[in-house]
Amino acid sequence: MSKIIAVIGATGAQGTPIVKDLLKPCADGSPSPYKVRALTRNPEHRRAKELEALGAELVQGSFTDFDSIHRLFEGCYGAFVNTDSFTVGAAVEINAAFNIYEIAMHHKLRHYVWSNLDYSLRLGGWDPMYSVDHHNTKARFGEWMMAQPNPIDGEGMMWTSFTTAPYMDMMYAMFAPVIQDDGTRLWVSPMGNGGMLPLAALDDLGWWGRWTFDNPSLSTGRDLALASQCVTMPEMVEIFHKVTGLPVKYQPLTMEEYFKLFNGKDVPVAFDVKDGKSWESNFHAWWSMWRDGITKRDMKWIESIHPPTTLENWMREHKYDGTVPKFLLKNSEDHRGNPLHLKFDKSTLLNSAQA
Repeated sequence: MSKIIAVIGATGAQGTPIVKDLLKPCADGSPSPYKVRALTRNPEHRRAKELEALGAELVQGSFTDFDSIHRLFEGCYGAFVNTDSFTVGAAVEINAAFNIYEIAMHHKLRHYVWSNLDYSLRLGGWDPMYSVDHHNTKARFGEWMMAQPNPIDGEGMMWTSFTTAPYMDMMYAMFAPVIQDDGTRLWVSPMGNGGMLPLAALDDLGWWGRWTFDNPSLSTGRDLALASQCVTMPEMVEIFHKVTGLPVKYQPLTMEEYFKLFNGKDVPVAFDVKDGKSWESNFHAWWSMWRDGITKRDMKWIESIHPPTTLENWMREHKYDGTVPKFLLKNSEDHRGNPLHLKFDKSTLLNSAQA
């Protein structure tokens, strides 16, 4: 009998490959041992219909509608939970995190996977300079969850902290270059020439999601701090040049110089929160975290389990040339806020790069 996995965030950038990999046949060609029940606000949405065509069952609701979470979890073996920080804000998200966990306990789920992020504030020694809202909210719940029992034998709910990293697909968003008039791809960043930016290929995260449910003796009771490759900004630019042969330039900027390039930087990072933390304040801390290298990834362990996708291979596979032809995040596609699509003054950018 198939195990039903409930997926919250199923139509998002991370959730979609999770669903796809859970439904894939096994390596020997036998059917997947899993069925997927996917939560979606709009079952008629293009992304939801694509998952339904793969065999996922759709449940209408949201992660803050706890009646719909009860319907979602009924009869499930496990859950993969990725809440949307950029919609509801920190206070609503952390309240939802505890409610969803408690509902999972009520329905006697066996394996609970929390899509987590690095606890930037703790890793930065509690310095507010590293206080990234969408990281800290997930991580605060994750810290609590990791203090709970993990009953690998017998009954009860096992847990996995599924800590991810910036997606390689953010080459279409935050990490995209500006194409100058002569075709040069210009990258600007407040990260400088050092630091450490862990990147995760979405296909790799899909593989790890399936592995997590397939191997509870290895995946539960621990934090899976995942990435596909760790790079500096100069390395990212050099990899792009190697793949495409196109002219490139990297211009490190101070934080002040970088954020001056953006119009609308004072909008709340969570667009349902009228007076919430600003986009600039949140991403000032986000860039500081990578610039100062306060996060860690055990790439030897990751590679021992699954050979990761390199950034070079990702660029070749996607035929990446620095243009931005698609939306990465579902909220951007649906025009619900614009946390990663703020516009800049190109003349100011070019003047900064030439300085």
